[in-house]
Amino acid sequence: MNLVMQACREMDVAPEAQALIPPEATPQAAVRALIDAGRHQAALQLLARVLPRRYAVAWLCQCARGIGLSADDMAGAALAERWVREPDEANRRAALDFAEAGDYATAGAWVAAAAGWAGGSLAPPGQPVVGPPPHLTACAAVAAINMMAAQDAVSFAARRAGLLAHALALLGDTGQAD
Repeated sequence: MNLVMQACREMDVAPEAQALIPPEATPQAAVRALIDAGRHQAALQLLARVLPRRYAVAWLCQCARGIGLSADDMAGAALAERWVREPDEANRRAALDFAEAGDYATAGAWVAAAAGWAGGSLAPPGQPVVGPPPHLTACAAVAAINMMAAQDAVSFAARRAGLLAHALALLGDTGQAD
């Protein structure tokens, strides 16, 4: 199974959207096909999964800075950005702890969750390692982008499309999920 179809299955992209992707399409071409067909949620799901996790978290941090989040949301994004700049266990765990403390209720919590789920263990410190599924960061990214876009319900679709377009350049740089 190719990378695009595997990512679609992992992210539960609707079969109708998957049918719009040309066979053997590159990740960038597949995302572009979904955008061109007006399937922005499916494009977001696919894009979030085919980006390497660190790239996806960096994208979320850039979006958070540009969209004008609350101070609390920006605190979560700052923890995620700290992990992007220095992806060690302490920074990952700090982001995960922020997301958990916020009950995953805000955009900032989801940005932090994306970093927190990018590796390491989901178990409490000192417990046996329970690694996150590889697509969990992408799931958090989808939630974060949708919550950021929904801050202005009237322009939700346009805002989400703009945030999605912002990441296409990152996909051109890598094209490989991790």
